[in-house]
Amino acid sequence: MDGTLPLGMTRVALVMATIRQRIAGRTLTPGAKLPSVRSLAGTLKVSTSTVVEAYERLVAEGTITSRPGSGFYVANQTAPFSLAEAGPRRDRAVDPFWVSRQSLEAEAEDLKPGCGWLLPSWLPQDNIRRALRNLARAEASALADYGSPLGLPALRLLIARRMAERGIEASPEQIMLTDSGTQAIDLLCRLLLEPGDTVLIDDPCYFNFQALLRAHRVKIVSVPYTPAGPDTALFAEIAATHRPRLYITNSAIHNPTGATLSPVTAHRVLKLAEQFGITIIEDDIFADFEHMPAARLAAFDGLDRVIHIGSFSKTLSAAARCGFIAARPEWIEGLIDLKIATSFGSGRLTAELVLGVLSDGSYRKHVEGLRIRLSQMMADVSARLKLLGIEPWLQPQAGMFLWCRLPDGIDAADVARAALERNVVLAPGNVFSHSQSATGFMRFNVSQMLEPQVYAVLGAALKI
Repeated sequence: MDGTLPLGMTRVALVMATIRQRIAGRTLTPGAKLPSVRSLAGTLKVSTSTVVEAYERLVAEGTITSRPGSGFYVANQTAPFSLAEAGPRRDRAVDPFWVSRQSLEAEAEDLKPGCGWLLPSWLPQDNIRRALRNLARAEASALADYGSPLGLPALRLLIARRMAERGIEASPEQIMLTDSGTQAIDLLCRLLLEPGDTVLIDDPCYFNFQALLRAHRVKIVSVPYTPAGPDTALFAEIAATHRPRLYITNSAIHNPTGATLSPVTAHRVLKLAEQFGITIIEDDIFADFEHMPAARLAAFDGLDRVIHIGSFSKTLSAAARCGFIAARPEWIEGLIDLKIATSFGSGRLTAELVLGVLSDGSYRKHVEGLRIRLSQMMADVSARLKLLGIEPWLQPQAGMFLWCRLPDGIDAADVARAALERNVVLAPGNVFSHSQSATGFMRFNVSQMLEPQVYAVLGAALKI
């Protein structure tokens, strides 16, 4: 070590990362004694107090143990299944975790046109504060008790009514609240899949679908996505060859492309799902961004083979974690048991908060204004990107994402790494592509591109 720390890393974090890497690489095995405090401090050129603090934190998290009078030892435990090398590092591979880590761990002043959420100032903060004040006066059980496994009845009823506006019929008993859309998919994977099963995803698709499926140790196959939905001819070929048990997709506004599923494609996909015995998870997280409701697989299918999920993190608050699953009654029964096993009850406090905001008449006005604002930004950002030689793959009907083609010969991962050095987080195409066929593409969140610095950094990175 030459005294220069990786950007954003403290000396204590560096010592902890060094020990974790040695354990992961089996240089230090379970039960092995760690270097003495003085020895490691000399090797890494840090103070002994830094090593002591790092060791104490590693003891607290269970990675190592302390034996008074003897020293520190690697905990006697089998190394867990690792989705990626431990520790947030900016030099890690640009994989499906890369954008998430950089976006979630960014400093407040960093710019994040690669992230998947709106600026806090675009969200209904006054509505949330009003709902919080009302919630503070609620009965004690709302503030302190576990929620039922199905979740708050009044919120499930409201979700059922909102779904009906998009042509999806479901009773409140067919709806289960979750902590997020991600937890919804995780529970469904636990219910429907076994390790080694095959799952079909879009190419490109939301990168965390890949990360989550990797955690479930399934085989992933992908189908190219077109402006009207998945390529149904290739869908049929893949279904016949690989026999996937599950297909996970976005309905309405597709992430990352912004494309809209056509009714013709939706009907064809449902026929293929029936022919090959495929269950479909339809993620409708961007529903409130739509100007006019697009085709929903669940609406055509009647929640027979399609499971419909959503959450409120995009238009209400990412801090209030609340999602839902709408499915066949017998599947909901199985999901209730899984939810009790993995998280016991529902987050009643968050559900009450979400209900309070959604029941407020000002929420509809909020989303109406949001749609207009995003449409204006979509046009403005498209024009500014074109000046840099960046062309949108299509002009979305709604939403916040532009899926763009970079100038010929440019690798989006190289651009993203260069931009990160100047504290701008971008989303290179291949993190969304299972086939790694999107080297020259990038997803832009138009709501996060207000600052001129984004375009300056992007332009400079394109020239490297």
